[in-house]
Amino acid sequence: MGYRVVVAGATGNVGREVLNILAEREFPADEVAAVASARSQGDQIEFGETGRMLKVQNIEHFDWTGWDMAIFAIGSEATKKYAPIAAAAGCTVIDNSSLYRMDPDVPLIVPEVNPEAIDGYRKKNIVANPNCSTAQMVVALKPLHDAAKIKRVVVATYQSVSGAGKAGMDELFEQSRNIFVGDSAEPKKFTKQIAFNVIPHIDSFLDDGFTKEEWKMVVETKKILDPKIKVVATCVRVPVFVGHSEAIAIEFEDEISAKQAQSILREAPGVMLVDKREDGGYVTPVECVGDYATFVSRVREDPTVDNGLVLWCVSDNLRKGAALNAVQIAELLGRRHLKKAA
Repeated sequence: MGYRVVVAGATGNVGREVLNILAEREFPADEVAAVASARSQGDQIEFGETGRMLKVQNIEHFDWTGWDMAIFAIGSEATKKYAPIAAAAGCTVIDNSSLYRMDPDVPLIVPEVNPEAIDGYRKKNIVANPNCSTAQMVVALKPLHDAAKIKRVVVATYQSVSGAGKAGMDELFEQSRNIFVGDSAEPKKFTKQIAFNVIPHIDSFLDDGFTKEEWKMVVETKKILDPKIKVVATCVRVPVFVGHSEAIAIEFEDEISAKQAQSILREAPGVMLVDKREDGGYVTPVECVGDYATFVSRVREDPTVDNGLVLWCVSDNLRKGAALNAVQIAELLGRRHLKKAA
């Protein structure tokens, strides 16, 4: 017997990707419900490439009773309203928003990194999915931390516009087109022109000058990986449709060479090492789209610190950064706790 699964926010970028991945990975679901806001009620949405169509139901009137788990991709405000209702009805919520990530009673999970932490989900019947930029980084850091113990991480991100949703993708497309034909490229979604530009600003500014996105990378890495690791981030929006990239400088307690790191990463779960020191011997966002892996390239020793490494990390943010990680959490939850499916 399989699971009964709800996808909340099924009509959005991440929700559609969740449906695709559930189908691709042949998740053992007997029934899948597509749920969204009232304006999408009655719409038809495809369940992956199965040819099966799901009728979108209104989240305001949805009965969560009898459903095993729900993957939420509806933003913090809606999650604040509906996640407790679903959880109280016995439906375990896997949430993509930032709402519960730092709640001490809610596990924040990347299955390749801290699968055992999911055992605490029963406190609120909710599991949090981390920020997209954090998720791919900790997948790359975990095996290296196990080998040589990380002291400090300095990361600069190059984040695609899909991280800002459909509106972000539309703005990049429209501005690029407008610039080519000589029309106005005034920003609407972003604070400055994104086409042919980069913007060192994601989410709101905090009192210390960092942005909330940068703060998330710090606190989430500590919660998922190790509270003793020091992290500083600069998060930048770039004119790429899908795929986040990161330049990561790591300082370790113990000695580790680039060659040792390459060997470790080559065998690490969820990591694909593509690291040839030649033209094109690395992965860029264009090549990672549609893939499950977190790609690591350009591993090299940092001559400015003792026991330092520098690397390049790329992943499809709609997949590993959101939808895939959520489905992997659902699989983990099933294996460790629900155990309904064969």
